[in-house]
Amino acid sequence: MTRALAVTLNALGLYAVALVLTAAFAAQLLLHELPCPLCLLQRIQFAMLAIGPILNVRWGPRPSHYALSLLAAVVGMAFSTRQILLHIMPGDAGFGTALLGYHYYTLALIGFAAAIVLLAIVLLFDRQFEQDATAEFVAPGAFATAAVWLVIGLTALNVVSTLLECGLGACAEDPVVYELLRHAF
Repeated sequence: MTRALAVTLNALGLYAVALVLTAAFAAQLLLHELPCPLCLLQRIQFAMLAIGPILNVRWGPRPSHYALSLLAAVVGMAFSTRQILLHIMPGDAGFGTALLGYHYYTLALIGFAAAIVLLAIVLLFDRQFEQDATAEFVAPGAFATAAVWLVIGLTALNVVSTLLECGLGACAEDPVVYELLRHAF
């Protein structure tokens, strides 16, 4: 795999993260389902998962960049596993609406596991890490740049939404209102 192909694959990974963040945000806004604290932690880990690809797009692929994403995926898996275990008892309806028969935290676990497998596979291709000493830096194209800014924008929207939901204190275990907006109207 060449460096150019690796950057393109990293941009595709960023679009995948953007899709996950968009779906979670859409469920929050369209279905009026405020995310619980564990859900928010999982969103944070999806945003953290994007750091490796963003660094790879900006400065070229490096194993350390992939390692950051692997770490974020492992921590995200732990958060989603914790939430699954909280709702594993028979008769427990789970938290939030199910999508394709699975709750969002179960889909998050699947997404984090898939990210770990894909990152491990991409790390096997050493050629992407070779750098020609005579080669000049090539700025990422519009496709990759748009992916970076899309993830950054979605992460910023999620931060604002979380601030509105939780205020400056701890988030409610089962949130039903936006704390900062409750007193505004």
